[in-house]
Amino acid sequence: MNPKITDWHGKRVWLLGASSGIGAALGRLLLARGARVALSARKVPQLEAVAEGSREALLLPCDAADEASLRAAWDGLLAAWGGVDVAIYLAGDYLPMRAWELDSTKARRMIEVNFVGAVSFAACVVPQLLAQGAGQIAFVASVAGYRGLPKSLIYGPTKAALINFAEALYIDLEPKGIAVRIINPGFVATPLTAQNDFAMPALLTPEAAAQATLDGFAGSAFEIDYPKRFTRAMKLLAHLPYRLYFPLVRRLTGA
Repeated sequence: MNPKITDWHGKRVWLLGASSGIGAALGRLLLARGARVALSARKVPQLEAVAEGSREALLLPCDAADEASLRAAWDGLLAAWGGVDVAIYLAGDYLPMRAWELDSTKARRMIEVNFVGAVSFAACVVPQLLAQGAGQIAFVASVAGYRGLPKSLIYGPTKAALINFAEALYIDLEPKGIAVRIINPGFVATPLTAQNDFAMPALLTPEAAAQATLDGFAGSAFEIDYPKRFTRAMKLLAHLPYRLYFPLVRRLTGA
């Protein structure tokens, strides 16, 4: 079971993917809760807007898909703080894609940002958490990782890989006192989901998603998923046999 966090005051938190969406909203919320927050993403002006001049904010720009850039940000965090209490990987890329639209260049970018970057992130953070003997690492995946979905030809598999990766990390690290969490949101109104040309059920604002994330950290579960009215339905679908799943998903989505 993971340690609960209800008081964020003074906690050292690294958010990679903090320039927009859930990451930006989470950065603002954590700063308001008194946390010390390291904000990382490629876009410096957006990071500055999240920080709003707070003395508790540490700006560490980097590209999640560039391992050297990510490592330099991590080195900057260690130089400033000497360690970290919670590290959350929120970086993500999404392009709706069907089989007849498969583009290997676009696919590779999603794989690099959504999964390979998360592995590089863990390679930085996990040794430090083990040396400290405490701390938490979390990854934002998606309910799209539960099972194959239309228009999620590459995005879904990257999130499925991230869920599997976090599960394996939990098995290894939980006995050593290191907490691992996977965060699986449903639809959240972000610049990425704005590309969708279909109605998104139970759509959340980034602020609501950020609050749901912190509510999850107040519990001990490995998975934080929200909104429940949507994620429960997705979990049910994920357990159906293929002979039922495929026709039902086609009917529900119009695929």
